[in-house]
Amino acid sequence: MNLKFLGILFVLHYGSCLYPSNGDVVELTPSNFDSLVRKSDDIWIVEFFAPWCGNCKSLAPEYAKAAKGLKGVVKVGAVNADEHNSLGGEFGVRGFPTITIFGANKKKPEDYNGARTADGLIDAAFKALKAKVNNQMGGKKSSSSGSSDVIELTDDNFDKLVLGSEDLWLVEFYAPWCGHCKNLAPNWAQAATELKGKVKLGALDATVHSIKAKEYGIQGYPTIKYFPSGKKEKHSAQVYDGGRVSQDIVSWALEKAVESVPAPKIEQITSESVFKSACVDHPLCVISILPNIYDCQSECRNNYLEILRTMGEKYRKKMWGWLWAEASSQPELEEALELGGFGYPAMAVISHKKMKYLTLRGPFSSDGINAFLRDPSYGKGSTAPIRGAELSKIRDVEPWDGKDVILEVEEDIDLSDVELDELPKDEL
Repeated sequence: MNLKFLGILFVLHYGSCLYPSNGDVVELTPSNFDSLVRKSDDIWIVEFFAPWCGNCKSLAPEYAKAAKGLKGVVKVGAVNADEHNSLGGEFGVRGFPTITIFGANKKKPEDYNGARTADGLIDAAFKALKAKVNNQMGGKKSSSSGSSDVIELTDDNFDKLVLGSEDLWLVEFYAPWCGHCKNLAPNWAQAATELKGKVKLGALDATVHSIKAKEYGIQGYPTIKYFPSGKKEKHSAQVYDGGRVSQDIVSWALEKAVESVPAPKIEQITSESVFKSACVDHPLCVISILPNIYDCQSECRNNYLEILRTMGEKYRKKMWGWLWAEASSQPELEEALELGGFGYPAMAVISHKKMKYLTLRGPFSSDGINAFLRDPSYGKGSTAPIRGAELSKIRDVEPWDGKDVILEVEEDIDLSDVELDELPKDEL
């Protein structure tokens, strides 16, 4: 038997699953999913993976470590969605790995978008467990219990997370027994989700973490404090005086955010760190591919950049990231976003969280781009999934120096001394 055939047999036999059958990660299939997950009272963390997926293989040790740590507390399972694609399709799995948490309400599982580490998974599991306990006790204990987008604050982490960051924060000080706090909870959670990437929302149980409650003079519940962006001190806290429904909270927070946010920078994609700063740390990022400098010199390029600056200012409240690259300088990115097929300049809007994008089909002008960006600004538009559910490699390139490129002038050939009659002639 030749070695190539043996290799194929090895992959087929051992490569179909990332986790051993005698381990702590439960293998889930269409035949046991309902009985083990849907009809169970247990909290489940479920990974949908493909054996060939590199990111899945990288996650496997951390996922197994989390399963070991959660043994007897929260169930941890895995579905080979490449083999059992019916289950993957049922839960809208479009990329690997996809991690889903089946909490108290099995009909509404939540996608896990946190750190792909054992600690991150365990934290998410405890949040789901806490939400279930609070639900069984007659309602949500706090805003943070029902939403991973609300950050749970304590006496120990408050200074580091809030005062130690330059982000804008809204912090709710609550009491579990407070009726007004329970009414605020779903609105606080909804606002946190809508403001993700723009403003951070936190919640602190003032009956447990009384040191911080006393420090900020909390005398009634709920009390909401506003911490502006930039460097902070204890005295930076201001009173929130907006409404208590999600729409009012979002509007109030965005107004404060815009007051402190400078006009967005239109940055050239020169490295992966520049790319991540604009796309990962913002709700959306706008990427433009401009013509090569040989085809569009400095005046031409600056005209395009001025259009982008105008659009950046117009959509300033959205707090998007804005990037540009020279044609062919980031070929993998162009291919992933299907840009350049209709020439340059070209544009796409990316949602890094959802791994989806939208491409400009109209003119690259102020009116054309404004019309294009209107849909994503309202969460609309016909999007497409990014291939492989991950962004391609970003190449390191030299930043543009703002100058024209010097074109080499070909030397003219003087033919005045050539006697054409002396040239050899082809015979007919």
